[in-house]
Amino acid sequence: MSTEMVCVEKVSRTFGSGERAVHAVREVSFTARQGELVAVRGRSGAGKTTLLNLIGGLDRPNTGRVVVAGQDVTAASESELLELRRSRVSYVFQTFGLIPILSAAENVGVPLRLTKVPPTQREERVSVLLELVGLGAHAAQRPNELSGGQQQRVAVARALANDPDLLIADEPTGQLDSETGRAIMDLLRAVVHARKMTALVATHDPALIDLADRTLVLRDGRLVEG
Repeated sequence: MSTEMVCVEKVSRTFGSGERAVHAVREVSFTARQGELVAVRGRSGAGKTTLLNLIGGLDRPNTGRVVVAGQDVTAASESELLELRRSRVSYVFQTFGLIPILSAAENVGVPLRLTKVPPTQREERVSVLLELVGLGAHAAQRPNELSGGQQQRVAVARALANDPDLLIADEPTGQLDSETGRAIMDLLRAVVHARKMTALVATHDPALIDLADRTLVLRDGRLVEG
């Protein structure tokens, strides 16, 4: 039976105070298991990005607790969070986030450089990852020489570089056409199931939600389904 990878317990996050306070996330609780692709759905402002940031340790909740791969993220020090993001949690963003002056291969290799993987091993891993996302022939091209879908595939390959336990994707298809977006979601689903990792994917596209194993629905910061 698959193990529990993410546990969110009554997590809340409020920005500001008094009458101007924004309750971005309100007492959200759920779990996600290893090998599961979970879609997080909700309108703009529903709290999707804030929730993902809390789970990945990019922000801290006002109340509640987040545990990822057995580690209490809310109680972790900054150095522990840095190590978590380097080795166990990876991100894919809507804006791709690639470094313009680097080639596709060099972009994918950035996380491996940060963890000081030896050059030969790094090059082999980068080659395997680019083949995995269907871009083996584009290794030397820079981001501006690639289509939007190709850039997002490079971003996915980079996110997989350190073989994370948890992949967090915030609207990864938001800048792509529907066909390309579905191809990216198909890729994420295949990788999650093949590698037995966990993925949390924020999206508002109903066609992509159908590809998830489970869907969480947020409304005004509250979990109303899932």
